[in-house]
Amino acid sequence: MTLLKKNMTYSPLQISLLLLLRLAIGWHFLYEGIAKLYIPNWSSASYLESSPWFLRDFFQWILANPAVLKAVDLMNIWGLICIGLGLILGLFTRLAGFFGILLLALYYIAQPPLISLDPAVPAEGHYLFVNKNLIEIFALLVLACFPTGKIIGLDRLFFIWKNRKRLPKTETEKLTNSLPTQISSPLAPVNFSRREIIKSLATLPVLGGFVLALLKKIGWESWEETVLVNQDFAAVTGATVKAFTFSSLENLKSKIPAGQIGNLKLSKMILGGNLIGGWAHARDLIYVSQLVKSYHTKEKIFETFQLAEKCGINCFITNPILSQVINDYWRRKLGAIQFISDCAYNGDVITGIKMSIDGGAASCYVQGGIADYLAQQGKIDEIAKAYELIKQNRLPAGIGAHSLDTVKACVDFGLKPDYWMKTLHHTNYWSARPGGPEYDNIWCTNPDETIEYMKNLPQPWIAFKTLAAGAISPAEGFDFAFKNGADFICVGMYDFQIVDNTNLALDALAAAQHQQRPRPWYA
Repeated sequence: MTLLKKNMTYSPLQISLLLLLRLAIGWHFLYEGIAKLYIPNWSSASYLESSPWFLRDFFQWILANPAVLKAVDLMNIWGLICIGLGLILGLFTRLAGFFGILLLALYYIAQPPLISLDPAVPAEGHYLFVNKNLIEIFALLVLACFPTGKIIGLDRLFFIWKNRKRLPKTETEKLTNSLPTQISSPLAPVNFSRREIIKSLATLPVLGGFVLALLKKIGWESWEETVLVNQDFAAVTGATVKAFTFSSLENLKSKIPAGQIGNLKLSKMILGGNLIGGWAHARDLIYVSQLVKSYHTKEKIFETFQLAEKCGINCFITNPILSQVINDYWRRKLGAIQFISDCAYNGDVITGIKMSIDGGAASCYVQGGIADYLAQQGKIDEIAKAYELIKQNRLPAGIGAHSLDTVKACVDFGLKPDYWMKTLHHTNYWSARPGGPEYDNIWCTNPDETIEYMKNLPQPWIAFKTLAAGAISPAEGFDFAFKNGADFICVGMYDFQIVDNTNLALDALAAAQHQQRPRPWYA
């Protein structure tokens, strides 16, 4: 009668609520796992990198070993999927709950909502001790104490099979008859009746509903892809056409010409990534970055890429994290725009380079802010190490800089990159205040000296911040950059600006061809 002592009975309401809790958590785990599986090159690296608590050194060790990181990512993805399936189907329910608690505990430790810590990537805000991971841990503990898999789920079939022959038939009948009539015990050894099989498979429709919802989501994406692939872009959207007047593809003069950096063919105007990534450099307008992120949904980014390609712009500059967006663009076969990565990844340029190469970057360069910092610290050798790593992977390697001193220090060190990413704009705009403090308002403090020094460097020059983050008009900024030595320009653009900017860049290129530039064209 030991089985009878273990018997627990729940009311129908208790069973229903516990089952709903189990299914909801299972759905969440399963979706999280499949979503990560669906994202090309998904990695937990950024989450682990920003961990501030006591396992930080352990997480850093994982990040320093690509094979270990890859294994952790796979265990993360398939752990979520298996836990979700186990909870939904009621299969090894307690084991699934245990591993779910373990996984959530690791999430909690990696990004704890403690008062003394400000997590770098909070999912939904900064909490006081309690976040959704902790809540879900307690919910799984409840399910472990009040299991439902042996009531409704595949665990019921396993239990019946396991206990059919454990007791004599007379004892089995006595035990079964002693149970409450309103609900059978989850532990009672009973026969494989139709009713028992139905109870065991009762949650299959939930899994079917999940699959149907997922297929519908994929179907929506397919419809969006069809629209994106087949539509003839006119650079006009319903939301903006009422407020703006701008050119459509019908007004495009011609496609932007291309130049060459090593074996890499690049359009003379490259699409910048700040607007798409949400780094708007809006000075005192602190809400603009969030506004930009809201505007640039994934589908809007894809539209922007496609419109850029139609104008001859074949390259986009971004960072390792946003490379996943371009991977999705390629996966959907929407276009072939390539990307150059600035390798800026939480200050760790080596990890950023590795992530960028894995993400399919056509070229990598040491981001200007990082290079400036290393140069100021006298650590040009670290820039050299990054440069060598890029070259070892047979990609064109560049060095970025806001400060001309960074370029000079690299040249003095003997570095000869495949190209320079150097800011260039004049300072004749009201917020520049040359010689004054820099408050996200100026990026090329000495343009005349920059032009004079860069004319002696025989490597291609990609000029960025040519519009001083929107302070200078494109017609003026493009003309200034090309006539003063830039071989390419990098410009952040909204979709409705691309055609106009392409035409202006064509005019600036044509004018520069007929002027005496301070340096030859190196592309």
